[in-house]
Amino acid sequence: MRSKSTTPEAFRSHTTALSAILAVEAAKHITTREMEVQTPLATTTGREPVTSVFLVPILRAGLGMVEGFHQLLPFAAVVHIGLRRNESTHQPESYYLNFPPSINGAEVLLIDPMLATGGSAIAAIHELQKVGARVAAFACCVACPEGIAALQKAHPAVPIITAACDSHLNENAYIVPGLGDAGDRIFGTVV
Repeated sequence: MRSKSTTPEAFRSHTTALSAILAVEAAKHITTREMEVQTPLATTTGREPVTSVFLVPILRAGLGMVEGFHQLLPFAAVVHIGLRRNESTHQPESYYLNFPPSINGAEVLLIDPMLATGGSAIAAIHELQKVGARVAAFACCVACPEGIAALQKAHPAVPIITAACDSHLNENAYIVPGLGDAGDRIFGTVV
């Protein structure tokens, strides 16, 4: 994924595969209860979610992670939040919220490939909490210490699931060494 020569098709494929792995770890934070299951040979116990489960990708890059999460959690509904980074201030700006009333009381897995400044994740969690959702975990492909610290300070109860923690943010608030703009790489819009 990190190589600048990786094609958008390969980048999407790797993002899906990595997201399936992250989904396993993120799903551990969903509240479950025991349930009785009848197998062909005997009755046993299994586990099921206590409430509805929603996947919430932060648009647009988060969309690249949905397929991998759906491989493990095919029953999860998907709703969207649109946040973009103001390139001057590096702060998130909301441009789209699509939360149905049924998200109130549900558990959410928030997904976005990058955790850079932490601003988008913090803003998304705040919006989700306002409508009564419980964010069970935030999952990303790459994080950095600054983003992790900011998210943990703002929302200490939200676990962070990541595949890599890179060195730092540069002067433009990009993760170094990072992998570039994940949304551009997923959707093939690299200039």
